[in-house]
Amino acid sequence: MAENIEKFLNRVAEVAEQSTLVKMTLSKPANKHDDLRNIYVKPVLIKGKRLFAFTYHYERRDEVKNYDAAQMLEILREMLPERFLNAVLFTVSEDVTLLVSSKGKATIQTKKVQESRAQNLDHDKQKNRLLNPANPWWYQLGLTTREGKITADMQHKFKQIYKYAEIVESLVKPMKFDDTVHIADMGAGKGYLTFALHELLTQRLNLDVDIKGVEIRSDLVLKINEIIQSDHLKGLEFVESSIEAYHPEKLDVLIALHACNTATAIASGIKAGADLIVCAPCCHKQIRQEMERSGRFDAITRYGIFLERQAVMITDTIRALILEYFGYKTQVMEFIEMEHTPKNVLLVGRKTSKNAKDPKILQQIEDLKAQYGIEKHYLETALGLKL
Repeated sequence: MAENIEKFLNRVAEVAEQSTLVKMTLSKPANKHDDLRNIYVKPVLIKGKRLFAFTYHYERRDEVKNYDAAQMLEILREMLPERFLNAVLFTVSEDVTLLVSSKGKATIQTKKVQESRAQNLDHDKQKNRLLNPANPWWYQLGLTTREGKITADMQHKFKQIYKYAEIVESLVKPMKFDDTVHIADMGAGKGYLTFALHELLTQRLNLDVDIKGVEIRSDLVLKINEIIQSDHLKGLEFVESSIEAYHPEKLDVLIALHACNTATAIASGIKAGADLIVCAPCCHKQIRQEMERSGRFDAITRYGIFLERQAVMITDTIRALILEYFGYKTQVMEFIEMEHTPKNVLLVGRKTSKNAKDPKILQQIEDLKAQYGIEKHYLETALGLKL
């Protein structure tokens, strides 16, 4: 076993010296519960010095570190076969595969390639991606280092932001806007999604935007506006206001992700005639409390956890129906942030040209309320509906 592993490592040393190493992968963890799932290695040129970038793929994050050839070989000796049982070396002319069996037997397979490969020595190559962590605002918001690397404790948060950006892009891209796109991000908080929206819409979709981050905490508004000014971001501003008190003159897109008082945010979007409303709803306590007061528990809702889930579904169903009543085509999307995390719901409403205020929709709402002993849904009150 040791002989073939040494033979593989010697080959790695040779191609590193000859500058013919294209890439290398380490996979199949020796311990299946190991948080480190695989390692990807590629040569990079940094300030005229040839190094090797190791991308460590953990269960919930990635880390990148650069090493010289001697350090690379030292790490490989530590990893093979203690941490990984498989390794593949890709050179400009051949593939060399090291396989270690569960019994510890190591074998090497060598395969010539038909066409000579070329090396890519770009460091941190910029991909055609929605969000670029190297942009200065991500560092100022506390998600990355000065060098544009996402910090370990923010890997999950950035992936969540990126996923939301993907969804928003799919919703906004097909839409047609005549002029500046007016957007309100209700309950914008620390501004992560607001900055993602601005970057996505201006740098990727080339839209002229007027984005307002609506946030009630004055310290956050002051801090975020300082970042906006320092980075000279056009068409982005934070406004100190509650959701109830914010009444935009023009609104094309309303975003409210886990913002308290979701119903008021939706009502604002409907009243302003927004073309697109995107919410990750919260605030289900009102309906739950009414269901509890009614005493109309069935075999499901008499259990606390099921009552909570039922209240969530009823609340969001009525929200979707009210959007339809006001002429929106609604879609409820299930969004799973990451593996092994709770599911979220995105409620999406697109303004249509069809006739609104269908009385059949009001009857559906009334039937739901009657079934579960609900007197009022807060969104009804916010919109002045008399049901």
